[in-house]
Amino acid sequence: MADLFDAGLARAWMLRTAAAVTRERDRLTELDAAIGDGDHGANLQRGFTAVVSALDSADGPSTPGAVLVTAGTTLISSVGGASGPLYGSALRALGKALATPTAGPDADAERMLAALGAARDALQRLGGAVAGDKTMVDVWIPAVAGFGFAVEGGATLAGAAQSAASAAEAAAKDTIPLQAHKGRASYLGSRSIGHQDPGATSSGLLFRSLAEVLTD
Repeated sequence: MADLFDAGLARAWMLRTAAAVTRERDRLTELDAAIGDGDHGANLQRGFTAVVSALDSADGPSTPGAVLVTAGTTLISSVGGASGPLYGSALRALGKALATPTAGPDADAERMLAALGAARDALQRLGGAVAGDKTMVDVWIPAVAGFGFAVEGGATLAGAAQSAASAAEAAAKDTIPLQAHKGRASYLGSRSIGHQDPGATSSGLLFRSLAEVLTD
């Protein structure tokens, strides 16, 4: 288990997320077809495939902050629809928060918590969503809170990530009874009730991938 989040772990996180998105692409597409444009799985797979290529370049980023900024920038430029700007902005904010000039490049659990909070805030600023709007924000808020509660309780970085992942996966399921108030799904009104939000679901994959690489 890792005590510090370094560039290797940041890269592994993005690669693990890319593999999870590829594995769950059809499910994400099915969820999005019910209340959106039906392209969430394909769009995210294309974006994270581009992220893997960017990180595999000969002059790839050498700090965790730079890895995540590169990943976010790549997603913004390669993914259509709302998911590219949203995920891209979140990862860029996370990376920039880790790249503080007063600390070393590697992050402990407390710095990681602050960076995840910055990513959550960037999502909310860009999309304008709040808890209960049936969006990926409904996962990010409890996931970051779960990470924070674990850190306050003295958990390791890996333990905090596991708490965040469990909270994220539960929160994704909790979007099923909600009515959408933001995004394409909001056009359906009450017909959006009874469907799990695809962005919330893919956010669960992101947090689970982080927990896995920190636990390996």
